[in-house]
Amino acid sequence: MQIIEITSLGVRSAVITMRRKDTPLEFILFPMMHVASPSFYAQVRRRLSGCDQIVTEGVRGKSRQLSAITLAYRFAPRWRRNGLEEQQTASLLPAGIPVANPDVTAAEAISELRRLPRWMYLLVLLAAPVMGLVFAVRGPRAFLRADLEVEDLPKTHRAEELAEHPLDEAMTSRRDLLLLGALEAIYAERHGEAITVAVLYGAGHIPAVASGLRDRLGYRPRQAEWLTVISPQ
Repeated sequence: MQIIEITSLGVRSAVITMRRKDTPLEFILFPMMHVASPSFYAQVRRRLSGCDQIVTEGVRGKSRQLSAITLAYRFAPRWRRNGLEEQQTASLLPAGIPVANPDVTAAEAISELRRLPRWMYLLVLLAAPVMGLVFAVRGPRAFLRADLEVEDLPKTHRAEELAEHPLDEAMTSRRDLLLLGALEAIYAERHGEAITVAVLYGAGHIPAVASGLRDRLGYRPRQAEWLTVISPQ
């Protein structure tokens, strides 16, 4: 199951519908990018308007350390010529649809990061502004390097290596468990209803979510639709 595709023609994200034969409730996974073209976010919002419930990513609260880390993608849309913008979850959510946010707090996120080796923790804080400057200067080209391969995130050796990296463990593992717990609770309460539950999370979380829905609840991917995240300029 391919989540993100990167080629010389651009970056695409696969919106994946997961179903179970004997259950009318379905989950739609939206692999998100923190920086993308405005048209991508418009397409996502239109599709969310047809859902019955939304489960969304979003660390609650603020911290100086977390603000420093997120500079990497907050810098990128600053230059208008890039044609990119930062994801604003609040504006993505259609009015009137129930929203759940099972994410961690800022304090919990930083607590997890502080478990990293000190040199790695400091490197994350220092590298983020530099990466953001590169994204801002190069624009979409920073995402479209010629040597990037089109990869199937849940299955490739590179993805498996990243999943074992301590930084990935600190940034995603606990949050994935919280998300899966929330989806299981929705299933337990509403699995007999013909509703659609949207999962609006960063692309890095989606492989764990898809695997969790399969292993814990017996769901399988039944449909996918490609959305263009970034087009080359």
